[in-house]
Amino acid sequence: MKIEFAQSAQSTLGVEWELALVDRYNGDLVSVANQVLRGVAANHPELQEDEEHPHIKQELLLNTVELVTGICHTVADAKADLSRSLAAVREVTDPMGVELFSAGSHPFSVPRSQPVTDKERYFKLIDRTQWWGQQMVIYGVHVHVGLDRRDKAMPILDGLVNYVPHFQALSASSPFWGGDDTGYASQRALMFQQLPTAGLPFQFPSWAEYESYVQDMFTTGVIDSVNEIRWDIRPVANLGTIEMRVCDGLSTLQDVGAIAALTQCLVDEFSTTLDNGGTIPTMPPWHVQENKWRAARYGMEAIIILDAQGREQLVTEHLVEVLERLQPVAKKLGCVEELGDVEKILARGAGYQRQRRVAAEHDGDLSAVVLDMVAQLRE
Repeated sequence: MKIEFAQSAQSTLGVEWELALVDRYNGDLVSVANQVLRGVAANHPELQEDEEHPHIKQELLLNTVELVTGICHTVADAKADLSRSLAAVREVTDPMGVELFSAGSHPFSVPRSQPVTDKERYFKLIDRTQWWGQQMVIYGVHVHVGLDRRDKAMPILDGLVNYVPHFQALSASSPFWGGDDTGYASQRALMFQQLPTAGLPFQFPSWAEYESYVQDMFTTGVIDSVNEIRWDIRPVANLGTIEMRVCDGLSTLQDVGAIAALTQCLVDEFSTTLDNGGTIPTMPPWHVQENKWRAARYGMEAIIILDAQGREQLVTEHLVEVLERLQPVAKKLGCVEELGDVEKILARGAGYQRQRRVAAEHDGDLSAVVLDMVAQLRE
């Protein structure tokens, strides 16, 4: 089958940020997304009846809303777009006594008790996946970067796969699950990959071979639409982008901007390499799989595999080298400040580390953990 790849300006940006809705006082999840979205629409009379806000969307569960930017040229533009949408949601949630937070998972909710949004595609997903689908009380940040040529999509996907553990470690924020400490930095990383077509992407040497794979998925009834391929990194042909979906939910707009800047810079660097006739190094799939597991388990303390030769390094040490290498790219893209915010994550630690620290300071009270994340987003 032929999959058309939309026209897109190189290194343009789009960001999706999933937010949980929680009770202001105890941090428990509240399934009021429909009321929130109706309230947002009512505050924007330019929207037609039953028309969804273009930047504030429904998600799988009724305890979630998703903020989606337009097409942005800089990370600063994307952050401003998200900030406007966040303010629009708060206009509705504040009078309701509802707060917002983002992390890879909710620390103490009972996953199977969370109501699903009333849409056929969501019910179909839950019906097919059963127990695993009922566990998806998880939240993430997705970053799209525009590609000016379709034939860049597969090699740039291969390049981003090398950085799965870096993104996982920086964003890891789901150590707790159903009230238990899992021992992992990111429970979400391993939970989400249980869904069909989720997890690490297959890697194809050409767009034509990717098209053949998609055709097989349709022929065998695995998917009904291309967007049901839920890889951690995937091409999005109708937008003309590569989408990085590795990250756990991030608790602050600053951190979202840092991840967006790192993604944009890496994609732009890879694009320039291809424009100059170069190639992007890859690793064997077993190295990639091991790296994802190490980052999900150990987070910032993961020792990762760097290349096909099996060299290893602490992920935070390698990130410092990567940030230095990307400085000229960040200057070109106008995101030096936001890329620098990655260093702030390295300095203070990732979300999972703070969550465990807050839990310890409150004798294991996970409500305090949620309310701390609420406060972070407020600040």
